[in-house]
Amino acid sequence: MDEEKVQGVVLAHGGMARGLVDAVQKISGEGERALMALSNEGLSPEALRDRLAEALGTGPAIIFTDLHTGSCALAARAACRPPGARAVIFGANLPMLLDFVFHREMPLDELVPRILAQGREAIRAQPESVADVDSSLPGR
Repeated sequence: MDEEKVQGVVLAHGGMARGLVDAVQKISGEGERALMALSNEGLSPEALRDRLAEALGTGPAIIFTDLHTGSCALAARAACRPPGARAVIFGANLPMLLDFVFHREMPLDELVPRILAQGREAIRAQPESVADVDSSLPGR
């Protein structure tokens, strides 16, 4: 792990973490040193917390989870006690993870708001307004 850079761990249910990390690596060319995948599959809450602690190491880190509740979120929250050089971002998406790998040299207190903004900005709908939906569609 690069000690001067923030470590990232994607912690999610099933194969989601591996899929997100794989996509980030293919798009960015950044390897496992930037972003690691961890699943809760087959792990007790205690084992999940232990695996996460091992993956995080001792430097600054961000844990990206799929949901803000459940075993992954609970393990991530526990890993951030006491507050300090770790943060959790719930609802991980590909745009925020890509932004993370390209800016992980930033201080944690600047990086987290940036990543949240990128993730929110990427959430869109087409059409952008329900009013634009064709009223002839079933259910309208």
